[in-house]
Amino acid sequence: MHDLLPHISAQLTNVFGSIPYFMPEIYLTALFLVVLITDLIFGRRSVKLCKIIACTGLLLVLFKDLQQVALILDGDHVIFGSMLLLRRSAVFFKIIIDILSFVLLLNFTWDDKLKAHPKGVSDLYTISIASVLGLHLMAMAINLLSVYLAIEMVSVASYLMVAYRSETALSTEAGLKYVLFGAASSAVMLYGISLLYGFSGSLDLLNIVAQLPNVNPVSVSFALMLVLIGIGFKLSFIPMHFWVPDVYQGAPTPVTAYLSTVPKIAAFALLVNVMPLFLFSVDWKGVDFGMVLSAIGIITMIAGNFAAVLQSNVKRMLAYSSIGHTGFALMAVVTFNVQGLSSLTYYLAVYALANIGALALASYFNNVVDAEDVENYKGLGLKYPAASVCFVIILISLTGIPVTAGFTGKLFVFSAVYSAYEQTHSIWLLALMITGALTTVVSLFYYLKIPLYLFLKRTENAEVASERSYNLLVLAIVISFLLVLLGIFPNSILKYL
Repeated sequence: MHDLLPHISAQLTNVFGSIPYFMPEIYLTALFLVVLITDLIFGRRSVKLCKIIACTGLLLVLFKDLQQVALILDGDHVIFGSMLLLRRSAVFFKIIIDILSFVLLLNFTWDDKLKAHPKGVSDLYTISIASVLGLHLMAMAINLLSVYLAIEMVSVASYLMVAYRSETALSTEAGLKYVLFGAASSAVMLYGISLLYGFSGSLDLLNIVAQLPNVNPVSVSFALMLVLIGIGFKLSFIPMHFWVPDVYQGAPTPVTAYLSTVPKIAAFALLVNVMPLFLFSVDWKGVDFGMVLSAIGIITMIAGNFAAVLQSNVKRMLAYSSIGHTGFALMAVVTFNVQGLSSLTYYLAVYALANIGALALASYFNNVVDAEDVENYKGLGLKYPAASVCFVIILISLTGIPVTAGFTGKLFVFSAVYSAYEQTHSIWLLALMITGALTTVVSLFYYLKIPLYLFLKRTENAEVASERSYNLLVLAIVISFLLVLLGIFPNSILKYL
């Protein structure tokens, strides 16, 4: 017992010393409890109150994130016994996640079909705050235990959000498929983690890397590949993409906007935390994961973009396009340098903003004319000019055409990859650039399909927008303005990354 006391004292000192670096997450935990208790006390009547508390609390969390920028000026901070790592990239990923989550929380009550749910949407605010906490942990995790717990925390919340409209068969089916694929990928990742623990006797990634000379590199490569499958489920790259089209289509549109953005950003943050430890270790003799991720990126860009061309349902089209964007973002990851990380952060931020805008407009047109397929948009451009013009701007940004933020985002990624290619002359980097350029051209064929039906097709139907849909229109206008502004003045954000 006396031998344990010094260790307990040291661990308590470490825990208490880590708290100042964990304040946003503590605020998120408190916010989760407050929203949960409010929902339990007031029930269905608590929708507006839960929304106000959740949004206000998230702004406070964002303020604490901004305060952490000063904490990382003196270097990285390993906290809670090497479970989490607070560093520059993690802080900026958390800031982006919280800004986007705030927008998405506003969006929950603006979708007519979701708002009409018999239980209301107050539960969604509780679930989403818990999910944001998991996303924060994903951005900082460097221990396999914290990696697994963070991913599962986000996954469980995502399962509940997808199947929230349980009265519809499509939503129920989407939730079931998501749970089944998620459970399978989680089991595979957990097996990989158990192998790494068996090889090294530790769950700390830094300790695992230190044990590499004593372990068969083929075995470690196999275990890491299993862990990568778990992360890939959140990134939705090929071949871990099977759940995406059905789940995105079946989930409520605001939930689709959530799934296609913030968990993906956190998963990229996690990938950036884990893989470089092995790639840059002098003792690593196993599989070249830079080559693996490059091959996955190429296949994902091709499959995602070509599959999107064949879709008529708007949400399924955006689902496949999000797979293509994942492949493009992997281009920045495989550079494994500071420029690549900065371009990745910027690209993910502007992609997520544009995708939220696109799905907000999908909700808008669904509310006012019950439009789900591209053909339902026929002739609506002149009846709803503001929404239609915003849709065109957002789709241009997703394609990567000047003068939008999507263009500058893709340009920065290409620049980072080309700089890395000049240093390494890797054939994989060259293949990534060629594939990225070609698939950008392919994306024109499905992104411009919507403007084609909006403005060049004619219909006799006329509808009047509901009052609630104007909130979505205002959101789309703001996002469109930001995309053009960031396209013209990208350094307003880049100088901080």
